[in-house]
Amino acid sequence: MTQSIQPLSEAVVNLIAAGEVIDSLGAVVRELAENALDAGATHVSIAVWPERWSLRVADNGSGMSHTDLRRAAAPHSTSKIHASEDLWNIRSLGFRGEALHSLAQLADLEIGSRLAGSTEGWWVRYDCQGNPVLETTVAIAPGTVVTVSHLFGNWLPRREGLPPMTQQLRAIQQVVYHLALGHPQVTWVVQQGDRPWFSLWASQTARQILPQILRDVQPGDLVEVELGVGLRADGSGEDASTPHPPRSTFLIGLPDRCHRRRPDWVKVAVNGRVVQLPELEQTILGAFRRTLPRDRHPVCFLHLHLPPEQIDWNRHPAKAEIYLKELDRLQAQVQEAIAHALSLHAHSLSDAAHSQRLGQVLRAAESGGGYRLGRLDEPNQPIGEESREESSEEASVPAFPPSSAPTPLRAIAQVHNMYILAEHPAGIWLIEQHIAHERVLYEELCDRWTVVPLDPPALLPNLATAQVEQLVRIGLTVEPFGEALWAIRTAPAPLAQREDCTEALLELSLGGDLETALVATACRTAIRNGTPLTLPELQTLLDRWQQTRNPRTCPHGRPICLSLQESSLSRFFRRHWVIGKSHGI
Repeated sequence: MTQSIQPLSEAVVNLIAAGEVIDSLGAVVRELAENALDAGATHVSIAVWPERWSLRVADNGSGMSHTDLRRAAAPHSTSKIHASEDLWNIRSLGFRGEALHSLAQLADLEIGSRLAGSTEGWWVRYDCQGNPVLETTVAIAPGTVVTVSHLFGNWLPRREGLPPMTQQLRAIQQVVYHLALGHPQVTWVVQQGDRPWFSLWASQTARQILPQILRDVQPGDLVEVELGVGLRADGSGEDASTPHPPRSTFLIGLPDRCHRRRPDWVKVAVNGRVVQLPELEQTILGAFRRTLPRDRHPVCFLHLHLPPEQIDWNRHPAKAEIYLKELDRLQAQVQEAIAHALSLHAHSLSDAAHSQRLGQVLRAAESGGGYRLGRLDEPNQPIGEESREESSEEASVPAFPPSSAPTPLRAIAQVHNMYILAEHPAGIWLIEQHIAHERVLYEELCDRWTVVPLDPPALLPNLATAQVEQLVRIGLTVEPFGEALWAIRTAPAPLAQREDCTEALLELSLGGDLETALVATACRTAIRNGTPLTLPELQTLLDRWQQTRNPRTCPHGRPICLSLQESSLSRFFRRHWVIGKSHGI
């Protein structure tokens, strides 16, 4: 039977609207934490009682007056926008005035707050419409404390439809991680009930925050570069009164240092909030092709600071999806920033980055030498020695020179016909010759893929249809030559004169695209490990390798170089020890 259309009651409309804004415990944390950041908080404390569907968020922000506190949970009440034109000039994380009113409808809501500089704080409890029902003065530190209890207690089907609590707790953790990366100057302390859960300590940049989140990532595994986009498209900043406007930054995990099984740490933030921008995320993933091992993904955090007029936040209730202008320009700048970071000019990386790999090398050497490389002030240091404290973070990150600069690397020797030992002004480097050459050849083939005639042609038997299609796809001429036999009349130039050309063509037929063929060709034609080279040949390979666009890893994602800084050598050989005036006496 067809039912007539009836308007929904105001109560149902309000409940639906509230459920769009607050759909989980994680959404509560997100909205309240964003309010704290908008209030200028530098310390945010969060406590969650999942079994009670309750939580508390406390901050040391600017606080609210008694008057503002009374109307804080009223519908669409906010201090952040006032007129319709303000919707195109959003400079805060929150602006719709929906969160507190929605919480009042879906839970028991109480807020305590005290203005900075005021001697009196107030505590207010609200009814389901956001009206104050209980107000009292309270002794409270400057800032705001919001308590939400019995979330969805009046809408139990919503609770039952939510993911398991463990998944919701992970979502809360992710919310805090995202906000911490976008606001590194803030300290976060999070509890489950009365037990500590995790903490993130304030730092200057996201480069110090990310290692607190991903424990297997060290600061030295990351490079932070600045994009050519600021608060204004012309790069002039917000206004003349802003001496140091925020700049767009890109935190990039070096592919020879860190990567993930899933693309779950390719994050994009806009003006302090992590958002979903698939176009930029795909640009980042594409720029790391053939620098990482198979089925591995980069670690990146792109933080764009853009003029408000270039952003439309009104695409999603949670403001997680946005419309962005000038996306093509941003994609080009992201690609340029990644290329710069992966080539690593000498001036682009700090000297303080002690890698885990280098530590393992030194520990292995120490165990063989029978002594331990500890702190200089440990009890086993000989009596009477003076020492100077050395940084525990010692550089092992290759700092590659600009392509126009003369090479700082000098080939010294070949080790086991496999590694190039090179002298660098800051220490020594060890480069594996095969994969360094493979990187050189791969980039040359990417720039110039040439096929040449084969005379006589190579004959391949029993090729599947997909194999024939692959050979044609990469530009080769393939013709039937009798029953179950094909004549390959052209071949990639590097393979044409090789004795194993037929075998190489069969390998190429098993790939899926041109890029796979480029990698296979580079790998097959690169200098093999075990091949002796003269010093001039070693130097030539070093020079060519340093000019590549991505010198850190081979096309398969293997690290090419291990560097040992002079500071590490000094520490290992105890050159800071002063035993006597001269000659160890």
